[in-house]
Amino acid sequence: MEEEVEMLQDLRTYINHWNKTGELKRISGVDARLEMGVITEEGMLRKGPALLFENIPGYRSSFRILTNVMATASRVSLALNLGNTYKTEGELVPLLMDKPKQWEERAALYSPTFVADGPVMENVLEVGDFDLADFPAPLWHERDGGRYLGTGCVVILRDPETGVINLGCYRVMLVDRDKVTVYISVGKHGNSIMKKYHLKGLTCPIAISLGQAPALLLAATLNVPPWISEYAYGGAILGERIEVIAGGETELPLPAYGEIVLEGECRPGETAPEGPFGEWTGYYGGEQRPAPLVRIKRVYHRHDPIVLGYSPAGRGDLYEVVYWHALLRSATLKKALIEAGVPGVRGVWPHEFGGARQFVVVSIKQEFSGHARQAGFVAAQCREGAYAGRFVVVVDDDIDPTDIKEVLWALCTRTDPVTDIEFIRRAWSTRLDPMKSPDSVPEAEAYYNTRAIIDACIPYERRKDFPLRNSYSPELKEAILKKWQDVFIPQER
Repeated sequence: MEEEVEMLQDLRTYINHWNKTGELKRISGVDARLEMGVITEEGMLRKGPALLFENIPGYRSSFRILTNVMATASRVSLALNLGNTYKTEGELVPLLMDKPKQWEERAALYSPTFVADGPVMENVLEVGDFDLADFPAPLWHERDGGRYLGTGCVVILRDPETGVINLGCYRVMLVDRDKVTVYISVGKHGNSIMKKYHLKGLTCPIAISLGQAPALLLAATLNVPPWISEYAYGGAILGERIEVIAGGETELPLPAYGEIVLEGECRPGETAPEGPFGEWTGYYGGEQRPAPLVRIKRVYHRHDPIVLGYSPAGRGDLYEVVYWHALLRSATLKKALIEAGVPGVRGVWPHEFGGARQFVVVSIKQEFSGHARQAGFVAAQCREGAYAGRFVVVVDDDIDPTDIKEVLWALCTRTDPVTDIEFIRRAWSTRLDPMKSPDSVPEAEAYYNTRAIIDACIPYERRKDFPLRNSYSPELKEAILKKWQDVFIPQER
């Protein structure tokens, strides 16, 4: 571990750390209408520093937005309380193999701690005393249906049957001075919890944190089991109990070190038009449709508050959350395959251009006929891989699953399209999928898609007589390149 970081549940701790290490860029005067989205996208493309937008035109000079928080391996590493020693994906992913299981097992030791006060209580505003439009809400993309106050946010709900507190990252669109909409995909925990209230004719209490420690945002986006609160899971990541304050309107636990927290209610059947919004698929995520309306009753915020945001645009690999999902999902998918009894798993990589979901590559050392099919089907339907997938490609262990050119070469030379492609129909999808199945019924919120399992391995029965690969042995290549290493050193002009 490099520099010791204190108060890990405070976003400002990370900002101060990145400022010292050169991983933070302060930018003044950027317009929240489109300019911020373009700059954030370019920063993500370049794997640049975290971006802190200050003096945003049209807003109070002290109200800020932070983006690209976890766009590099070192910043993800710091967010996971691993220091920022790990600079590359290759260094970090092997370390993450066992972490999610450990976090689940240790979560019970890190239930949140209720405290009477915290930085988020520096300003407490009641209805009539606040206007949500005072907080920076960017128009991230040219065709967005509105300004989004919550993108890197955490939505806080309590399951009315189990009492478990759920944190989820769902998009939040500004409606007016005291109202927002929240869009939650079908099948997500937040959607299920809200329905439990509404089906009984009850109002659903809700809180929305607009800026918080990266570990809480990570926990809110991962596949945490429904019986574990993301507060406890985030505490296990950080190795410390998250400090929370009981909300005055909802009694929901609010992060004591949150930057801005909105507290309110969602009534049964009360909706407002929402979307579209440029999503992780690289397309606008569904047409404008009604979404649950949230009436905000109280606002808490720190002095000089910071909205945590991220802006997907272009392909999925330009979306910050996809980057850290690829890192963590590669580890959790590999772990899931091994625990399901799939032998010989050498590597897994869910490619970012597919949103770290839609194009998953699994590398195996074949041990029996049908081994590749087993690996592919498990990867497509296990908990970590079931949502909104598209392709699973299984390759031999001589193929690097992270190298898309290697993967496509294997697909072109080792796959028979007639016999080596299998399908899973009516699988779990989402309204965000631009290829929503024709048999989807919006009224019933039934969204399906089809998964393709592609066996790009050498046929098991042909392993001994399959043509040899035309490549240099790693030992020979390493020896020759070491001998002639000066060839690849740029010469001074």
